Amino acid sequence: QVQLVESGGGSVQPGGSLVLSCEASRSIFHRYIMGWYRQAPGKQRELVAKVLTGGTREYVDSVQGRCTISRDTYNNMVFLQMTSLTSEDTAVYFCNAFDGANQYWGQGTQVTVSS
Repeated sequence: QVQLVESGGGSVQPGGSLVLSCEASRSIFHRYIMGWYRQAPGKQRELVAKVLTGGTREYVDSVQGRCTISRDTYNNMVFLQMTSLTSEDTAVYFCNAFDGANQYWGQGTQVTVSS
Protein backbone atom coordinates (compact mmCIF):
# COMPACT_ATOMS: atom_id res chain seq x y z
CA GLN A 1 0.00 0.00 0.00
CA VAL A 2 1.16 3.50 -0.82
CA GLN A 3 -0.22 6.74 0.54
CA LEU A 4 0.17 9.90 -1.49
CA VAL A 5 -0.39 13.33 0.00
CA GLU A 6 -0.54 16.42 -2.18
CA SER A 7 -0.01 20.01 -1.13
CA GLY A 8 0.67 23.38 -2.68
CA GLY A 9 -2.60 24.16 -4.40
CA GLY A 10 -4.33 27.48 -4.08
CA SER A 11 -5.59 30.51 -5.93
CA VAL A 12 -3.42 32.41 -8.36
CA GLN A 13 -3.91 35.11 -10.95
CA PRO A 14 -3.54 34.39 -14.66
CA GLY A 15 0.11 34.33 -15.59
CA GLY A 16 1.11 33.22 -12.12
CA SER A 17 2.96 30.17 -10.91
CA LEU A 18 2.47 27.36 -8.42
CA VAL A 19 4.43 24.37 -7.24
CA LEU A 20 2.50 21.27 -6.23
CA SER A 21 4.09 18.67 -3.99
CA CYS A 22 3.30 15.02 -3.47
CA GLU A 23 4.79 12.97 -0.68
CA ALA A 24 4.79 9.19 -0.94
CA SER A 25 4.64 7.10 2.22
CA ARG A 26 7.63 5.03 1.18
CA SER A 27 10.33 4.72 -1.42
CA ILE A 28 8.63 3.73 -4.68
CA PHE A 29 10.18 5.69 -7.54
CA HIS A 30 12.32 2.76 -8.63
CA ARG A 31 9.16 0.79 -9.35
CA TYR A 32 6.32 3.26 -9.91
CA ILE A 33 5.61 5.75 -12.64
CA MET A 34 4.71 8.96 -10.85
CA GLY A 35 2.20 11.25 -12.47
CA TRP A 36 0.15 14.36 -11.97
CA TYR A 37 -3.43 14.34 -13.21
CA ARG A 38 -6.10 16.98 -13.08
CA GLN A 39 -9.85 17.09 -13.21
CA ALA A 40 -11.74 20.25 -14.05
CA PRO A 41 -15.44 20.63 -13.22
CA GLY A 42 -17.56 18.62 -15.63
CA LYS A 43 -14.54 17.08 -17.31
CA GLN A 44 -12.73 13.78 -17.17
CA ARG A 45 -9.53 13.36 -15.24
CA GLU A 46 -6.55 13.85 -17.53
CA LEU A 47 -2.84 13.25 -17.33
CA VAL A 48 -0.75 16.40 -17.00
CA ALA A 49 2.75 15.02 -16.61
CA LYS A 50 4.56 11.88 -15.56
CA VAL A 51 8.04 10.75 -14.74
CA LEU A 52 9.03 7.20 -15.53
CA THR A 53 11.13 5.00 -13.27
CA GLY A 54 14.24 5.80 -15.29
CA GLY A 55 13.63 9.54 -15.01
CA THR A 56 12.15 10.26 -18.42
CA ARG A 57 9.52 12.99 -18.23
CA GLU A 58 6.41 13.29 -20.37
CA TYR A 59 3.88 16.10 -20.64
CA VAL A 60 0.49 16.63 -22.18
CA ASP A 61 0.66 19.12 -25.05
CA SER A 62 -1.38 21.77 -23.25
CA VAL A 63 1.26 22.20 -20.50
CA GLN A 64 4.41 21.50 -22.52
CA GLY A 65 6.88 24.29 -21.83
CA ARG A 66 4.89 25.58 -18.85
CA CYS A 67 5.17 22.70 -16.41
CA THR A 68 8.04 20.70 -15.01
CA ILE A 69 7.68 17.45 -13.12
CA SER A 70 10.51 16.45 -10.84
CA ARG A 71 11.17 14.06 -8.00
CA ASP A 72 13.24 14.00 -4.86
CA THR A 73 14.11 10.36 -4.37
CA TYR A 74 15.67 10.86 -0.96
CA ASN A 75 12.51 12.44 0.47
CA ASN A 76 10.00 10.45 -1.62
CA MET A 77 8.60 13.66 -3.07
CA VAL A 78 7.27 14.51 -6.52
CA PHE A 79 6.75 18.08 -7.64
CA LEU A 80 4.86 19.81 -10.41
CA GLN A 81 6.07 23.32 -11.14
CA MET A 82 3.53 25.27 -13.16
CA THR A 83 4.05 28.66 -14.78
CA SER A 84 2.05 30.99 -17.04
CA LEU A 85 -1.14 29.65 -15.57
CA THR A 86 -4.46 30.31 -17.27
CA SER A 87 -8.06 29.71 -16.33
CA GLU A 88 -7.86 26.49 -18.32
CA ASP A 89 -5.52 25.14 -15.65
CA THR A 90 -8.18 25.43 -12.95
CA ALA A 91 -8.79 21.93 -11.63
CA VAL A 92 -8.20 19.52 -8.81
CA TYR A 93 -4.73 18.08 -9.23
CA PHE A 94 -4.02 14.50 -8.20
CA CYS A 95 -0.79 12.68 -7.61
CA ASN A 96 -0.66 9.15 -9.02
CA ALA A 97 1.60 6.14 -8.65
CA PHE A 98 1.35 3.24 -11.10
CA ASP A 99 3.49 0.14 -11.53
CA GLY A 100 1.49 -1.63 -14.21
CA ALA A 101 -0.55 -3.60 -11.72
CA ASN A 102 -1.18 -1.33 -8.75
CA GLN A 103 -2.36 2.25 -8.83
CA TYR A 104 -2.62 4.77 -6.05
CA TRP A 105 -4.09 8.26 -5.88
CA GLY A 106 -3.73 11.16 -3.53
CA GLN A 107 -6.70 13.09 -2.26
CA GLY A 108 -6.16 15.98 -4.64
CA THR A 109 -5.33 19.64 -4.28
CA GLN A 110 -7.35 22.48 -5.78
CA VAL A 111 -5.75 24.94 -8.18
CA THR A 112 -7.83 27.97 -9.11
CA VAL A 113 -6.62 30.49 -11.67
CA SER A 114 -8.71 33.63 -11.60
CA SER A 115 -8.34 37.37 -11.68
